[in-house]
Amino acid sequence: MSPAKPAVAAAVAFALLAPASQSMLGWGQSAAEFSDAGDRTLRAAGWAFSIWGLIYTGLVAFAVHQWRDRTDAFARVRWPAAAAALGCGLWIVAAGLDARWLTVPIIALSAVAAILAARNARPAAQTSRTHRILALWPLSLLAGWLTIATLVNLLTVLTSEGYVPDGARTGAALAGIAAAVLIAAAVGLAGRLTVYLLPVIWGLAGVAAAAREDGQPTVMAAALLAAGLLALLAAWRFFADRAGVAPAPAGHSAAPR
Repeated sequence: MSPAKPAVAAAVAFALLAPASQSMLGWGQSAAEFSDAGDRTLRAAGWAFSIWGLIYTGLVAFAVHQWRDRTDAFARVRWPAAAAALGCGLWIVAAGLDARWLTVPIIALSAVAAILAARNARPAAQTSRTHRILALWPLSLLAGWLTIATLVNLLTVLTSEGYVPDGARTGAALAGIAAAVLIAAAVGLAGRLTVYLLPVIWGLAGVAAAAREDGQPTVMAAALLAAGLLALLAAWRFFADRAGVAPAPAGHSAAPR
């Protein structure tokens, strides 16, 4: 058996157990308490984080699916997927210990690993609807959410450490939203990952809702515009793939979402 199989299972288990153990045992500060220390620049409404239920479910489904698979379909998927899942758990530990700066590279590297895993899962998704549903989609959801979470986390840390003064918060928030759009659009187009865009859109909707609550109309408008643009891109990507008109990367044929 490839050591990557149990590595994925162990990493997903750790990603689930880290927040569960914190909730049950009460060690360290919660993710909400960590965010509260610096969420005055950019934050998402609390309901937006409900997506973790879907992401965790998808990760468990992928862990089981890749374990049962007897082919080489996930040879290039398992290690980056394991790294991404491991990073989710490590972020909980770092945030719980209030290691603010450590959370920045952890979540950023986890996002990169999840994007790589999702891109590497696309060839398998071309051959099997099951692979698409149980591998490509869960990894794409994780990658998309970690993309926007990385930017929110960075601004949270910078704010809590005093690097974003009051007068610069709107500008910093707008820069974070712009970065989210540019990164998500680049990854979604280059990797042809339609589902990847959906959690980014969801996160931006959460940012818009939070900005409305906080009386930040400029940030709210920017987040809504960004979500709308990515929604249009996702719709185009979806219908272009279905019509088979989108150019495929070298060496690959048109692929599913």
